[in-house]
Amino acid sequence: MTQAEDGKPRSDEARTTYDPEITSEFAIPAGLEVPRGGGEPETTSEFAVPSGLHTRQPPATEAEGSAFTLPSTYSAQDAPPAFTPATGVPAVSLIKDAPWQDRMRTMLRMPVTERPAPEPVQRAEEGGPAIPRVLDLTLRIGELLLAGGEGAEDVEAAMFAVCRSYGLDRCEPNVTFTLLSISYQPSLVDDPVTASRTVRRRATDYTRLAAVFRLVDDLTDPETHVSLEEAYRRLAEIRRNRHPYPGWALTLASGLLAGSASVLVGGDVLVFVAAALGAMLGDRLAWLCAGRGLPEFYQFTVAAMPPAAIGVAFALAHVGVAGSAVVTGGLFALLPGRALVAGVQDGLTGYYITASARLLEVMYFFVGIVTGVLIVLYFGVKVGGQLNPDAALIVSQRPVVQIVASMLLSLTFAVLLQQERSTVVWVTLNGGVAWSVYGAMHVAGGISPVASTAVAAGLVGLFGQLLSRYRFASALPYTTAAIGPLLPGSATYFGLLNMAQNQVDKGLVSLANAASLAMAIAIGVNLGSEISRLTLRIGSAGKRRAAKRTRGF
Repeated sequence: MTQAEDGKPRSDEARTTYDPEITSEFAIPAGLEVPRGGGEPETTSEFAVPSGLHTRQPPATEAEGSAFTLPSTYSAQDAPPAFTPATGVPAVSLIKDAPWQDRMRTMLRMPVTERPAPEPVQRAEEGGPAIPRVLDLTLRIGELLLAGGEGAEDVEAAMFAVCRSYGLDRCEPNVTFTLLSISYQPSLVDDPVTASRTVRRRATDYTRLAAVFRLVDDLTDPETHVSLEEAYRRLAEIRRNRHPYPGWALTLASGLLAGSASVLVGGDVLVFVAAALGAMLGDRLAWLCAGRGLPEFYQFTVAAMPPAAIGVAFALAHVGVAGSAVVTGGLFALLPGRALVAGVQDGLTGYYITASARLLEVMYFFVGIVTGVLIVLYFGVKVGGQLNPDAALIVSQRPVVQIVASMLLSLTFAVLLQQERSTVVWVTLNGGVAWSVYGAMHVAGGISPVASTAVAAGLVGLFGQLLSRYRFASALPYTTAAIGPLLPGSATYFGLLNMAQNQVDKGLVSLANAASLAMAIAIGVNLGSEISRLTLRIGSAGKRRAAKRTRGF
């Protein structure tokens, strides 16, 4: 029993039931008067200044010692706005008639919060878009583009365009050399949906590449409605379509390419036939190795041996420069110019992982070619073959014949890339223009071969970009085959020949020259494409933000 304030006894049970605050150890004792505040709740912050305690504000010259004191220079009136300003955030507007590649590249460089609202191109199905199926369709389209040799930036732009056409604007595609992934988050509070796909096999077919570009263009067209089922059906047709050229046509094209390249370095009709036979034999041996499941490294090694063997046979027969021309022509048919241009382009656009993988692939192919040629040249030198490394300095100049040979080389290169027949004529003319510019600068003007190659490759990239925008297609079919006459086949061959004759210093210098020419080709093609985007209104879909310089940090 206890006694209440009124003097009457009260049981413990009654005290607990009717006066619960007395049970708290922080309860105010009876008889102690504490001033009550107004209607405002009491301050509960542990950093609040107690009542009755006066604090001294530090003078302006005194260092601020408290972490909770406002800085002396702080002013609420001059503080930056914490939320959206009254004038609003500047809206991003894109040119409607620009190609979808440029519009998607522009938005990919923007943060998600700054991207414009999605354009209602494809009608959403009942209940909203089927997100897993849209992501699967996006990955399948990206797989075909990446396997066909398209650059990583263009693959990401195409994947982003497909998702955006079905209303999935908060998506982030990611492209590497062998892996594609995409993530979509409906809102900030929803869980993201992520899907990925591995690219295990790459095959060059620019006809299929152009068909995929047309599909993406239809998906992004506001006047065309393509449902998910229709898109899947068209994609299945693209995958099932056979190559436009049969195997025998590809073998014949490789022979004509090698023969044309031999004419560019001084060969005659006999050399043309010999280089064509060597390249066709090497192509058939490579097909045989591929059928047996051998990796591409050994395919390139085997394909490089027949042209080198025919060149050694010409040297043993004392034909003179013809042997070098035959080997050079055979190397032209094998040099991986397509992979080199794609690798350098990925590096210049900031996709360094994909660029490193592509360039590593080029290096393996090049080492395979070097291995095959060096084996044949080594045994050729041992048996008495007199191959002249200085033969490249006495190449006869035949402008008309060389221009025709360069155009034939580009045409056959386009056939090897499985291009559409409608693009073959354009790329043939582009290759002739490239060789004409190179000859005018290097032969007539006396300019260095590296600078001449870079300018000619830049024109190839510029014209290719113009043609691709005119036809709303990929630029690869208009540029890759056109750089064929500029490939450093002769510099590569003479570097290998010097190394086979134990002249390692001269060989390394020649191989370094070949590497410089290859880099000039790749950078020139990319620079020509970028110039077209900077100067043409049809390609200027807003400002494409570039990566900021890190200055070494």
